[in-house]
This record gives sequence, structure tokens and C-alpha cells, in this order.
Amino acid sequence: MKLATLKDGSRDGQLAVVSRDLAQAHFATGIAGTLQQALDDWNFVAPQLEDLAAALAAGRARRAFAFDPRGCMAPLPRAFQWADGSAYLNHVELVRRARGAEMPASFYDDPLMYQGGSDDFLGPCDDAPFGSTDWGIDFESEIAVVTGDVAMGTGPDSALDSVRLLMLVNDWSLRELIPAELAKGFGFVQGKPATAFGPVAVTPDELGPAWAGGRLHLSVESRCNGHRLGLTEAGPEMSFHFGQLIAHVAKTRRLRAGSIVGSGTVSNKDWSHGVSCIAEQRAIEMIEAGAARTPYLQFGDAVRIEVLGRDGASVFGAIDQRVVALAA
Repeated sequence: MKLATLKDGSRDGQLAVVSRDLAQAHFATGIAGTLQQALDDWNFVAPQLEDLAAALAAGRARRAFAFDPRGCMAPLPRAFQWADGSAYLNHVELVRRARGAEMPASFYDDPLMYQGGSDDFLGPCDDAPFGSTDWGIDFESEIAVVTGDVAMGTGPDSALDSVRLLMLVNDWSLRELIPAELAKGFGFVQGKPATAFGPVAVTPDELGPAWAGGRLHLSVESRCNGHRLGLTEAGPEMSFHFGQLIAHVAKTRRLRAGSIVGSGTVSNKDWSHGVSCIAEQRAIEMIEAGAARTPYLQFGDAVRIEVLGRDGASVFGAIDQRVVALAA
């Protein structure tokens, strides 16, 4: 089942069921008005949404309409929690190696994670506004899960049972602001602006064998201005699976339905797969040539991120955004 939130002028939009091929949609009116409502009563609501999805697939949905991702908000336009990990250790190793820093041993056993802003997400085709290109504007292609309720102290295996949906992520980063914030020893805020999510959220069963071991075993394509920067494999090199990431968050607190947990930048040791962010490309250039050549994003640049299934069809729809100057 695939779910989207369509813009209707409100903060939380209107929930719709979307066909598997992303061609048609149908509002979930009478079942749940918003995705958060559905998540709050998932065991009761989900079967009704599945029935609507089946009717849509069979051509029996009377009020179906053409699906347009440009009319989408993030599937959860605002969430109770957004915690983003860094589960692909190759990404961390590359960035640290480029600046001559070693990997602490703890990184291999204890996931890195930050708490992001969750009150205002960007839709998949929304412009991404920034105040200055001096901030080091960068994209990060990631996968995320949306959870149901998770009890404090839940272990990794049980935590996987809480996964309700998967989403595609562009975790925007401002690379030139982050170092000064981290140097304060208290995390970062300004370096992590509003995150964008793909058009549809997808239930795990929709993914078939591509969802296994708490990982999405598909490729993530990242493009900038039409040029492919990476076609990275999301499954094999994810050092901490989503159950481990959720359990990490839940060690000292419970999670409420609608919490989002991210994977961090998808990254592969084989550099022929390319990259899922510019910072990693610059790190490779530093390692190979001693200097970074690739600039960070400029106003007018376009970023496109997409995951294709084994049948070649788009799984989440595409994140397709343009970097723009913040309006005065």
C-alpha cells in the first residue's frame, strides 16, 4: 500500500491512497483525514485503507484521479519526532579520512544519531530556500521508517515490528555551518534545515523481498542538474538496521506513533556506485587528489532522488527539488 498527503491549504494536508504505479490516487475520506490519524489507530484504519487500495488497483474506486507528486506535501507534513542516524559507516569513514581523523571504535557498536526538526518538512517537489550559498548547501539521499508506538527499552528485533511505513528522504545539510555548531559540543541546529520526503510512504509488505533484515535492498539514484552522482545500494552496507536504530532511540524514552527514524546517507565502499551527497564526493577528491573540486549547491541547482524497484518502477516517487534564495 502506498499513501500520500496532498496539499489542501492546511498544515497536515489530506490523506490519499496511491496506486502501485503512482498513476492514480483516491482520497481516504471517511477512513482517515490525515496520515497521523491513520497511524494513531493503525490496526483499525490500515485494513480499510488496504481495501481502498485494492479497489483502486481493480479500477473500482469511483472517485480516483490522476496522481501528481507536485501536489504532495511530505507524507507526514509534521511529525512528533524525526531522529536521523548515520548507519552507513562508509560515509562516516570517508568524511573523517578526508580530514585526517580516525574512526572511534565506539562508532562500530553504537549508532550515530541526531534529533532533527520535525515541525516543518518539505514536500517532494517544493523549492528548498536558503539564505546564502556560503552555507555549503548539500543534499543527502536517505531512507526512513515511520513507527507505531514503541515502548522504552524495546530491543532491535521487537522494534522492527513497529515499522509501519518507509519513505525516501533528502536530509538537507549546510556543511559550512555544521563544524562551528559541533565545536560547541552540543549538537547542531542551524546546519540541519527542513528535511524533504518523497511523494509516497510505502508499507513494508509492498516491497516484498526488497525489505529484509530491517534494510531496504534497492538502489538509490541521486542526480544534480540531470547528472547522475550516484546509484548506491541501500541494503548490504547498512551497518545498523532499522530495528537497531529504533531501539537506539527507545533506550531511554518511548516513541509515539508517527515517529520518523532515518538511515543517514546511503553509501558504498565501492566508489564506482557514486555518492549520495556532495560532501562524500568532496571527501573522495581530497583522498585521491589532496583537494576538493566539486562545489556545494548553488541557487538554481536541481536535485532529484529516486528509488527504482526490481521491476524498474519508481517505489516512492521522486524527490525533485530546486535550490532557491530565501525571499527577502
